[in-house]
Amino acid sequence: MKKFYALTICCTALVLCYSFIGFRKQKSPLSFTGKPVNKEQLGEMLFFESKLSATKKISCASCHIPAHGFADTVAFSKGIHGYFGKRNAPSCTNLTDRPYLFYDGRATTIEDQVRFPIEDPNEMGIAIAEVVKRLTKDKEYNTLFNEIFHEPPTETNLKVAIAAFERTLETSHTPFDRYMSGDTLAISAAAERGRLLFMGTKAKCVECHFTPDFTGDEFRNIGLYDGVKYKDEGRAVISGNKADIGKFKVPGLRNVAVTAPYMHNGMFKTLKDVIEYYDDPYKVVPHPVNMDTVMSKPLHLTPQEKEDIEQFLRTLTDDRFMTKKKGTNH
Repeated sequence: MKKFYALTICCTALVLCYSFIGFRKQKSPLSFTGKPVNKEQLGEMLFFESKLSATKKISCASCHIPAHGFADTVAFSKGIHGYFGKRNAPSCTNLTDRPYLFYDGRATTIEDQVRFPIEDPNEMGIAIAEVVKRLTKDKEYNTLFNEIFHEPPTETNLKVAIAAFERTLETSHTPFDRYMSGDTLAISAAAERGRLLFMGTKAKCVECHFTPDFTGDEFRNIGLYDGVKYKDEGRAVISGNKADIGKFKVPGLRNVAVTAPYMHNGMFKTLKDVIEYYDDPYKVVPHPVNMDTVMSKPLHLTPQEKEDIEQFLRTLTDDRFMTKKKGTNH
């Protein structure tokens, strides 16, 4: 279970839950010792397994780095043969309650999500059926699947195992959560001011980021499509609806301070850059197409207000990511 604090426009409601997986050990990419004994642990092993890529050099963790909130540190991740992905790699944390996965919402379950990076020619570049063959021929994996699933590796149980691991990546041990539990010293005065701005009518962040994981699970056009320089049509590619042109899934904000760069195209390197953009999108994209009305007017935030919002966003970082060392991957 995990602790959630659902944000709405008017108030904050408390919901209880706790996660059961801890921060990864520095000596091993796995959070357990010995061999996997359940589907979650097998899924974690597979998450770090390079045999899931055509070249046997790329794993899920190559682009979803544990120390960085299970996101990447570059705008576009490098896959097999040095190819680059087409969008920024989002975090794998806090996916359990998401009704859509990927920026364009092409997957509706975590299990379904698993196959896309494996079969994407720019990422892992291999048919999932071929992965299953590899795992079946691998004595260790074949034994593990039979012990845990009571059957050899299949496309279905491969997806189930990785999805089970990803569901353990729920985060709620943050300064913000402690503050909402009654520890008034858990966040700074600046962060508290930022929280009020976040939820208020001036910054308007809560209009899109209002669930326990600070996402509305909606598709919004925040002005990063103009059909000229910015041409990614986002959700419209999947839905076929012209009204969805330029819309992307609103991401959750937990651990956002460690998942830079930001946006579907990774164009902003820092939280400051993101806040500056939201303050006046027209300075970056003068002629956006189909932009959401909530973004239609500049916010006119003061320098102090921008700093306060950033400080609040930093309180959403889970404890496991607070002590990450520069350059470490787990």
